[in-house]
Amino acid sequence: MQNTSSMTTAAPTSLDDNSVNNMLLHDSANIEELFRQLSSIAANYLTNIHEHPTSLKEVPPISLSLPENGPGAAEATQLFLQQIKPLLLAASGPRYFGFVTGGGTPAAIAGDWLTAVFDQNTQYTHGKGDASAAVEQQTIQMLLDLFGLPQHFNGGFVTGATLSNFTSLAVARQWIGHQYQKDIAREGLQLPVKVYAAVPHSSSLKALAMLGIGSSQVQLVPTLPDREAIDMNALESLLTSAPEEPFILISSGGTVNTVDYDDLAAIVRLKEKYRFWWHIDAAFGGFAALSPQYRHLLEGWQGADSITVDCHKWLNVPYDSALYFTRKEHALLQTQTFQNSNAPYLGDPMENFSYGNFGPENSRRFRALPVWFTLMAYGKQGYQQIVETNIAQARQLGKALVASGCYKLLAPVRLNVVCFTTSEEKGRNEKLKQILEKLYAGGKVFVTPTVYKGTPGLRAALVNWRTTEKDIQIAVDELVRACS
Repeated sequence: MQNTSSMTTAAPTSLDDNSVNNMLLHDSANIEELFRQLSSIAANYLTNIHEHPTSLKEVPPISLSLPENGPGAAEATQLFLQQIKPLLLAASGPRYFGFVTGGGTPAAIAGDWLTAVFDQNTQYTHGKGDASAAVEQQTIQMLLDLFGLPQHFNGGFVTGATLSNFTSLAVARQWIGHQYQKDIAREGLQLPVKVYAAVPHSSSLKALAMLGIGSSQVQLVPTLPDREAIDMNALESLLTSAPEEPFILISSGGTVNTVDYDDLAAIVRLKEKYRFWWHIDAAFGGFAALSPQYRHLLEGWQGADSITVDCHKWLNVPYDSALYFTRKEHALLQTQTFQNSNAPYLGDPMENFSYGNFGPENSRRFRALPVWFTLMAYGKQGYQQIVETNIAQARQLGKALVASGCYKLLAPVRLNVVCFTTSEEKGRNEKLKQILEKLYAGGKVFVTPTVYKGTPGLRAALVNWRTTEKDIQIAVDELVRACS
C-alpha cells in the first residue's frame, strides 16, 4: 500500500512536474491568447475613455482573498473586470483636470507595455548589462533638444517630481557641504543648510524632510503683489545680511495654482554676486519652452544647477515617469551622493557611468522607453501642438466660467491652469463644497479644491492630448450646473 501522506507533502522537483497543477506553464503556453484578451480590454477602455467616470460616489471594499491554488491569468483577468475595473477612474481621460495628470499617448502606452515585457534593470551605459541605460541617455539628449536646453546638463529618470526634487536637492546638499570642506554623504549632516523659496511645491518640502535638511528650514521669500513669483528685491535684501554664506534657492518654473514663474533671468544675475545652488521646479511649466509664444517665461533657466520635469504630466507618458537635469560640472558631487561604495559587484563608480551611482535607485525599470517611443512617434511639432492646444483650451474655459456669472478668476490664466472661485463671497466655503460634491456625483469632470492668497477656490489643470473643445463645453456646463 502506498504512503499517501508522503505523496501529498513531497515538493515538486520542477515546474513541469506532472503532480503539480501548474498554472504558470499553462499561462506561458497560452501567452498569445492572454495578450489578445488584454489588448482587447485595453483598446476598448481607451476607445471609450471619454465615457468612463472621472469620480465615484463611493468605493466599496474589494472582497478578495489570497487563493490556495491560483486559477491562472485568465480567471484573474475576469476577477479584475468584475471587481476592480468598475472602481477605476478615467484619470487619463479628457476631462480629468486634477493633479496635472496627462493621458498616455498611444506610442507612450506601447512603450510602457514593452518596458514590462523586456523588464530591463537600467544601470550601465557600457561594459555590462543591456542597452537600456544608453537608450536613457539618448532620450535625455532628445529631451534637452525638445526643451532647448544646452548640453551642459546630465539627466536621468525617476518616479515623479518628488524623487526628481529629492535627487536634485540631495546633490545640492552635497554642494553645500563641499563649500565647507565636508562630505555630507559620508559624514552626515553636521551643519545647517539655508534654503530660500517663495512658493515651493509640497514635493520639494517633502524632499527636504527626507534629506534631513528639514521642511521647516525653508525661509519663505515675499512674492510680488497678486503673484506667486519671488520679489527679487526682497530676496536680495535677505541675501545682503550674509553675502558670503552659501545657500540653496528653489525657484518656480510654473506654480501649481496659477503657473507663475520666478524671474529666472534675474536669478542668473544673482548668480554673479552670490554663492548658491539654483534648483528649478518646472514639473509641468517647463513645457512652455515648446511654444515660441511662451518660452520667454523660462528665459535664463539654462543657468540652473538642477531642474525637475515630469513626464507623466504634459509629456503624456503613463505613471510613473519624471526626470532630473543636473549640470555636468556637478557629476562628482552627484556620484559622491549616490554611489554604492560597499557593493563591489556593481563595479567602480568612478570607472564606468552607472545610474545606480548617479541617482537614488539601484533597481530601475526602463522608464526611458515610453518617453523614447512618444518622442520618436510625434516629435517636436506634435508636442508643441499639444501644449499650445491645452493653453488655448484653458483660456477658453476661464472665459466661459467668468461669462457664466457663477465664477470669477482668482488669477489670470497664464498658461494651462484655471484657478477660480464662486462670484459670491457669502457662504463661499460651503458653496464650493457643494459644487465639488455635485461634480464628483456626476462623474463627468474632475477638478480639485485649492486656496489662493487666502481665498478658497477650485483648480483645473489641462495637460491631456485627448481634451477637445467639446470636453471644455461639457466641463463648463457641469460647473455651471453644480453652481446653481
